[in-house]
Amino acid sequence: MTSVVSGAQIAAARALTGVSQAKLALRAGLAVEALQALEGAGHAPLDATPAIDRLLLALDSFGVLLIDDGDGFGSGVRLKFSRKQAQAIGAWEDEGGVVGDDDVP
Repeated sequence: MTSVVSGAQIAAARALTGVSQAKLALRAGLAVEALQALEGAGHAPLDATPAIDRLLLALDSFGVLLIDDGDGFGSGVRLKFSRKQAQAIGAWEDEGGVVGDDDVP
């Protein structure tokens, strides 16, 4: 899943979605301090690691779309959904209760 991402993109994505560092770190399985260090790396591309993969999946779950600089206009972030849609999706989280085991083969 890894694509080239920078700390600045991570911080921008978090700001765009209104997600706290604590919530994003929890979703990605990272310590808040680790997320702060990644965001503090600025515009330098981050090395591909399992932690970055988990972070990208977490950002994806919040409706973030990373934009690479392949089009010549620079890298960035945007929402996959409108703000209203993203908030509605966030409200659905944990709505069904605790996930149980599934015996279906």
